[in-house]
Amino acid sequence: MVKIPLLLSFVFLISFGFVVHCSSATKGVGLYEIKKGNFSVKLTNWGATIISVILPDKNGKLADVTLGYDSVKDYTNDTSYIGAIVGRFANRIGGAQFSLNGTHYKLVANEGKNMLHGGLRGFSDVVWKVKKYKNEGDAPTIVFAYHSFDGEEGFPGDLYVTVGYTLIGDKKLKVTMKAKALNKATPVNLAQHMYWNLGGHNSGNILSEEIQIFGSYFTPVDSKLIPTGKFASVKGTPYDFLKPHKVGSRISKLPTGYDINYVLDGGAGSKLRRAAIVHDKKSGRVMELLTDAPGMQFYTSNFLKNVKGKGGFVYQPHAALCLETQAFPDSVNHPNFPSTIVAPGKTYKHHMLFKFSTAAPYS
Repeated sequence: MVKIPLLLSFVFLISFGFVVHCSSATKGVGLYEIKKGNFSVKLTNWGATIISVILPDKNGKLADVTLGYDSVKDYTNDTSYIGAIVGRFANRIGGAQFSLNGTHYKLVANEGKNMLHGGLRGFSDVVWKVKKYKNEGDAPTIVFAYHSFDGEEGFPGDLYVTVGYTLIGDKKLKVTMKAKALNKATPVNLAQHMYWNLGGHNSGNILSEEIQIFGSYFTPVDSKLIPTGKFASVKGTPYDFLKPHKVGSRISKLPTGYDINYVLDGGAGSKLRRAAIVHDKKSGRVMELLTDAPGMQFYTSNFLKNVKGKGGFVYQPHAALCLETQAFPDSVNHPNFPSTIVAPGKTYKHHMLFKFSTAAPYS
């Protein structure tokens, strides 16, 4: 599949159920698809965003299992980071500030006094360039690139970022995030913010879906969701998913739902390891997530409310779950957390692998 020029693509995009509105904000934005058999992923270079993931259920019926919108304009107005790459630093930085090599940096606060997902205009709200696009062969792929300038949202140094999405094997989606610090040391923490509902994006809430999380510890937070710097065992808490449980089985014990970073078992490293398995019994769909990141934010879309999504369906709290593999939140202010600092000339790397099936999970 070749890219269709923006100004000529209106009718084509309508056929995909997706509209690009031509404006200064969305100039250069396009729609792309990578497909392998009955497994397809649609994307846009606005925020390097995944628009849809189409998968069969146990009876072969196809459905879109990620939340999203019908037009780029909706994505430009989105406040929930739906489907996007977030950065330069995913999750929260307390007080929107940190010190590095003797210099104090004040960042752009966008959640009270704190920074969330890169500030007011993070990587989810910029147009990425398409570096590579191939929708043929055994591994259809697309690679987006973005040059983050020195001082963007308060962060030091120029940063060259790439995000690749590739379909491999049988219903596997590989996500590869890289970022090279060009001239100054800088913190980097990228995350993919997909909202998953394996029953289908318009099937209701995810409280009956089963999840297993391979994290024996989590990082407790204060009232503003900033880590305290301590580690706590999941044992005896609603956060214990070491064995599979329904998402909603203990959610009532939490103020609004899950929004917490897990310390994944095995630690960060070059090898991929299991982070989570999700199973929707009604559809039979199973999603297994592997990563080389040290942590994973488990979020049950607590703050979605009356959000008009694809096809006019209205998303409400707990309409989906997010599994954001990442470095630990606020790492720049906690020396005991794994470092997120990338030195000049060095490259940050972060990999995710989603395996989809309708096979028996937890084996």
